[in-house]
Amino acid sequence: VATAQDKAVATVNGKSIFEQDLKLADAEIGSDLGNLPEATRRRVLIEYVIENQLMAEAAEGQKLATGADFDTRMSYFRRRALRETYFEKSIKTGVSEAEARTFYDAQIAQMKPEEEVKASHILVESEDRAKELAGQIAKGDEKTFAELAKANSKDPGTKDDGGTLGFFGRGQMVPQFEEAAFKLKKGEVSQPFETQFGWHIVKVDERRTQQAPAFDVVKERIRAAIIHQKAQQIATDLRSKAQIEYVDPEI
Repeated sequence: VATAQDKAVATVNGKSIFEQDLKLADAEIGSDLGNLPEATRRRVLIEYVIENQLMAEAAEGQKLATGADFDTRMSYFRRRALRETYFEKSIKTGVSEAEARTFYDAQIAQMKPEEEVKASHILVESEDRAKELAGQIAKGDEKTFAELAKANSKDPGTKDDGGTLGFFGRGQMVPQFEEAAFKLKKGEVSQPFETQFGWHIVKVDERRTQQAPAFDVVKERIRAAIIHQKAQQIATDLRSKAQIEYVDPEI
């Protein structure tokens, strides 16, 4: 009975290229294709396999499929194919979604809820200028915090967005900045304070408790990590049972 992998997707000089060929090509070069749309990715893979076939036929025409150099390549690629098949059958397929879920649940159980704040800041060079701006904010100046940041902040990465830093947790900012920000309630503005970057005024826009990512969002990353760990362990076990001798004096 024909399977989906037996389906021909193209022919080159009468020779069929199958779905399985695209799968193998994807394993070979897929990581170089980034996040291409599926249709574009598939077309790139088909063209890659077609060019492989054309060059293989050209090599056959020049009788390059014989000789010591070709035999060496064939020996190398046979070992590589065996390695990849072993990895696929004995390592990768052995890591199930259920195992990834167990790992995820264990990690979630150990996590402690962490608070994050969403803040904006104004950075200036002197204490006097910081106090002047803080006074305007305290008096309810007609200019908003964002407008004052755009007009006065020396932080090139945030001034055009009104000083917005987005959400951050503890350990992501310098200590003085973190201490000032996490003391504030939503909507409050700090007194001027100094860091190695200059003088700051911080406004907290929101506070929230950091939520753990959903399992479906991270399951493939978890599976990849477990597969990598399992592969390392198997490689270590295989090496411990093998007789390996380095005969090159420079290695």
